[in-house]
Amino acid sequence: MKTFRLQLRFLLPLALVLVAAAYLSLPLVDQLTQRWFSRDLDIRGRLIANALADPLTQALAEGASPRVQALLERTVRDERLLALGLCAPDGRLLQASSAFPSELGCRAAAPAGSELSALHRTDGGPVHLRTQPLVIGGSHSADLVLVHDFSFVEHRSQDTRRYLLYLIVAMGASMALITMIVAQLSWRGWVAGARALLRGEGLVRPLAAPAPELAPLAAELRSRLRRLEDEYRRARGPEGPWDAPRLRQLLGTELSGQEVIVVSNREPYIHEHGAGGLEVKRPASGLVTAVEPVMRACAGTWVAHGSGSGDRDAVDSGDRVRVPPESGDYTLRRIWLTEEEERGYYYGFANEGLWPLCHVAHVRPVFRQSDWDSYRAVNQRFADAVAAEARSEDPIVLVQDYHFALLPAMLRERLPAATIITFWHIPWPNPEFFGICPWAPELLRGMLGSTILGFHTRHHCRNFMETVDRQLEARIEPEHDTIFHEGKETLIENYPISIDWPSEQAAAAWPPVPVCRDRVREHFGLGPDALIAVGVDRFDYTKGILERLYAVERMLEKHPELRGRFSLVQIAAPTRSALDEYRAFQRRISDLAERINARFGGPGHAPVHLVAEHHDHAALLELYRAADACVVTSLHDGMNLVSKEFVATRDDEQGVLVLSRFAGAAREMTEALIVNPYHVEETADALHRAITMPPQEQRERMASLRSTVHEFNVFRWAGRMLGDAARVRLRERIAQRVEGMSHG
Repeated sequence: MKTFRLQLRFLLPLALVLVAAAYLSLPLVDQLTQRWFSRDLDIRGRLIANALADPLTQALAEGASPRVQALLERTVRDERLLALGLCAPDGRLLQASSAFPSELGCRAAAPAGSELSALHRTDGGPVHLRTQPLVIGGSHSADLVLVHDFSFVEHRSQDTRRYLLYLIVAMGASMALITMIVAQLSWRGWVAGARALLRGEGLVRPLAAPAPELAPLAAELRSRLRRLEDEYRRARGPEGPWDAPRLRQLLGTELSGQEVIVVSNREPYIHEHGAGGLEVKRPASGLVTAVEPVMRACAGTWVAHGSGSGDRDAVDSGDRVRVPPESGDYTLRRIWLTEEEERGYYYGFANEGLWPLCHVAHVRPVFRQSDWDSYRAVNQRFADAVAAEARSEDPIVLVQDYHFALLPAMLRERLPAATIITFWHIPWPNPEFFGICPWAPELLRGMLGSTILGFHTRHHCRNFMETVDRQLEARIEPEHDTIFHEGKETLIENYPISIDWPSEQAAAAWPPVPVCRDRVREHFGLGPDALIAVGVDRFDYTKGILERLYAVERMLEKHPELRGRFSLVQIAAPTRSALDEYRAFQRRISDLAERINARFGGPGHAPVHLVAEHHDHAALLELYRAADACVVTSLHDGMNLVSKEFVATRDDEQGVLVLSRFAGAAREMTEALIVNPYHVEETADALHRAITMPPQEQRERMASLRSTVHEFNVFRWAGRMLGDAARVRLRERIAQRVEGMSHG
């Protein structure tokens, strides 16, 4: 049926063209017919006039009027000759046959003495006039006017029109029949070729019904499309300021009316039972910091694990709650996990297996069958929840992080038309190291259910593609950053994550830097000339806290003049304390801090202030603005947003960032002091340089860093991903439309 409708779309314009052709050609045919018959009557009239010239001349010379009349009446017996008339040179009608139209007279004929033909319409119908001069005695004596009946020409024109219409209809029917036959014979082959072209197939393996004539076109078209896409992505550099309104504009134009769903393990808001009743907290999380502004902009749905003590009391009957509490910009859908499920899925496979596997941080990953079963089951539960929350067949689903490696493929089964964007917030290891995982192929197949798979850096993208090349049968096109697996194309792209740059109104409300320094010094009992370095991390072995403390110890050994003046305020938010590795790591940090304080501290002074508790945004803001240096010494990090948060708070353009080369942020923030955290001496020297750097150099470095973070903010991160999603959705809709036509 669809194929027939498509053929009608061709045949109807064809019919209109044929009708237009007929409409335009009929007047031309009439004109040609008139010219042909006028010329024929001219020839006939000239012959008649020549035949009558001598007898009429003689009769007129003799003055024999009855003889002239008889000659005229006898001549008009011809079936087409209607009448004859004789006109004097002065325009008087001398004599005429009985049928000569009275309304014509000699004035309607040609000027005296000229030979001319003309068409006129009389009461009896159209007539053709032919004027022939008569010469008597060497002088012009009269004009013979021949009047032919021209009505037969109209009858002939009508016949010609009818035959022409019959011819056009016959030609149109023949063309339509040929078109339908050709379409039925070749349509499916062309559709298969076009669909394969749009999906990146057909040029590598034979189609079921190959169309050889399509191959050159397909190759050229696909090559040009790829080249244009590659040039666009390579040329994508600074795009002007990105903010929430611009992101909303993107959602309202390229993704107008599209549904957006975010899936993550950590929820953006936690409800806890407190002394004052139900309290709402916003957890300190880089993921939440990055993704929540996106949800505020697009008013979507966030699906996450409900872990707060008051979470169940805050939701409705569908386990939903509107957040943030003050504005209710989007919906939070909570998923409940049992202690056993959380132990196997989160603490087990995700954090004892995938986390150390991907961070390559000298902690042996642990893989248990029971943990894998829990991980797979929880991923399936989240997939079911997303499918239940989806209000359309083709939502945009943003899958966040390593907790949901299997989720994209599961969603693809439930929502085949969905655009699935998976962002991997942690590093991706080299193929050899990832091969340690017993379920490596299953994880890769799950991730390749994504439409777009994002990492922080190009290095992580290359590692992933090389891993797929080792583990799966897939076609990889590094030049186009795509992987074709089981008939599905996945774009592999780097999207460096960032933060929500503070607005001018928010920055104006911050306490001044001197006030922040006074408060921090007072809180930690530091002197008025104290030099403060700050570290803000989760209590995790990948963050390089141990190496940071070794660097502090070495710096104080090399620079004894700093003893009593320098202090490191290390915020270490507790995390995953149920795991033995984390508890042992926390004990090592505490022991090392105590040793350094005992060695270099004194009455009323400690060089290391270890604060193992969560801090809210206001407290961290105060620490960042008070610090002379911020130390980020991650052993392996996808991005690390602490470095960007520190830079964003320093509107005084002072302070120095010491940044590990193994953090993804080091590729953007080149004006920081980049260090190898494993090299204690190098890190100690960089820390000393940071706290003693001249103000002018600090200003130059910080101004450049602030410009980078401001430009490459979280809205640009989200805008790039959603912009790529919009282009992919357009391409897939074309493919689906072509596929639908093929079933007609």
